[in-house]
Order: sequence, then structure tokens, then C-alpha cells
Amino acid sequence: MTQHTKVKVGISSCLLGEEVRYDGTHKHLRMATESLSRYFDFVSECPEMGIGMGVPRKPIRLVGDVNAPKAVAVHDETLDYTSELTRFGQQKAIEHHDLSGYIFMKNSPSCGVFRVKVYQQNGYPAPSPGRGLYAHAIMQAYPHLPVEESGRLADACLRENFVTRVFAYANWQALTREGLSAKAILDFHVRYKYCLMAHSPTKYAELGRMLADAGNHDPVELGERYFAELMATLGKLASRKTHTNVLMHLQGYLKKKISAAEKTELAKIIEQYRTAQLPLIVPVTLLKHHFNNHPDPYILRQAYLQPYPDDLSLRNAI
Repeated sequence: MTQHTKVKVGISSCLLGEEVRYDGTHKHLRMATESLSRYFDFVSECPEMGIGMGVPRKPIRLVGDVNAPKAVAVHDETLDYTSELTRFGQQKAIEHHDLSGYIFMKNSPSCGVFRVKVYQQNGYPAPSPGRGLYAHAIMQAYPHLPVEESGRLADACLRENFVTRVFAYANWQALTREGLSAKAILDFHVRYKYCLMAHSPTKYAELGRMLADAGNHDPVELGERYFAELMATLGKLASRKTHTNVLMHLQGYLKKKISAAEKTELAKIIEQYRTAQLPLIVPVTLLKHHFNNHPDPYILRQAYLQPYPDDLSLRNAI
């Protein structure tokens, strides 16, 4: 990816301010239009509009089996939109094969991902949440695609994690377009070494072992296995402890290049981050400063120091 290349990301239309909800309103996500749109080329869809329900319309909800719910009209459960929403999702999954992520509308019976209510015959929601039918179709077609909900993006850690995964996904897509080889996969793994270590040191080591004899495997098959584990690992939230571990590893590359006073300052900043006195951006910025003054070819390849454009300022709050 170049700094001028926008990443294609799907989004629920109402989050872009489009008045497509059942009551003719929207759920404008300003973070998307005012910040992420600088680097995301948003592809919007409203499943209800897509199947011809129009605006305004009677609201729908999920009912029945949490694992295979039906989407029906709230006022009349004989009006069943299950098949139409599912087919629409399957059709759009084919059309949008080049997306690198998706932001869905929370709680929606079509687009919700994590906490969608599925109502039972007693009139109450099931104890376990369901998933919107359109979102389910997209995620079933692309199980490793980074997805998030509008509400969860208010959490700084979840927001940073999502954007990290989107850019990693886009970089892998670019790699596969060029053609996979054992060398290309190994180079990608080296590039994401410290990102993986920040999310799970154990999984990073496992992925290294997976690639130990990369040359003896079909690169497409190996790439599929590797990428599945990569995205699962990046999906785990990094902690201050694991970030600190990475920062200290990077600090080690400077031990013979910076002065004693600079070493002391860097160690102090990393410790202040570890104890939650400073956000992650502070030690990362200081490390980048030192590596700009003392370039290291290996470190310059690392995605960890810049997994996404700096001006998104995602590390300022974690």
C-alpha cells in the first residue's frame, strides 16, 4: 500500500449520514466521514433499502433460533424478509470481494454483529445475542475480514485494533495480487513480526514455526493457513504488557547507537507507558526519532512503528 492509496471498506449507509433507517433518520458516524475517510474508500450498503423496503418502513426484528434467526416485521411476523436479506448479503459478498474491512450498524437485525436481540415466543430476547442476516452473509463469505460495529469504535483500543487489521488485510491483498511465494510470505511475516508479538508473543512464535519450512509447501495453501492465523492473532487486543515487551525489543537495536542519557530517557518513557502514565504514541515517537537518526534496515521494514498513517492519531489514547 502507498500513502496515497485508499483502502476499500464497507459501511452501513446510515453511518455515512444517509437517511435510510426505518424512520427516515440516520446514525451518522462522524469518525468515519471526518477521519477514516481520508484513508478509507467507503462502500455503503443498506440491506433493507437494497431489497426494496423503502423509507419510511415498518421496523423488523430477529426471532426464533439464535443461530438461524428469521427477520420479520415487528407489527406482523407473517412478513418474513429472511431469504431476501440473506440473498442480498450473498450477492453483495460476491460484488464486494475486494473490501479490506467493514463497519456495521450496531444492534441492527440486518447489520448488527455482536449483540443483536433475537426475540422468543415469550416476547423477550434470548439470553444469547444473534447476528444480523446481512452481516452474517458477509462474514460467512470472508471469515477473516476485519469487522466492527459503530458503537464499539468509540472504544480507543477497539478502534486502533480494527484499523490495524484493515491495513494488514489490505497489505495481504496487495501481496496476493502480485502472486504468493514462500519468500513473499516470509517477508510479510518479518514485516509484521512486532505487530504479532504485541498481540500475542505465543502466536507469533507458532507462526514462525509454521513458516520454518515454507519452501516445502504450496505457497497458496501455506498462505491461506498463515493468513487465517495472522488475522486471528491481530484480532486479539494488545496490552500494555505486550506492547512494553515490543518496545523493549526495539530499544535493544539502539543500545550501541545512542548515548547513555538517551538510553536513560528512552527507558524512562517506556516505563511510564507501562505504568499508564503515558499513551503508546510517546515511546513509539521517541523510538522513531532515534531510528530516523540511526537507521536500521531491519527495523525500517517493521509495520509496528507505523501500521497505519500517523495522522489518524490512534495511539494517542491507548
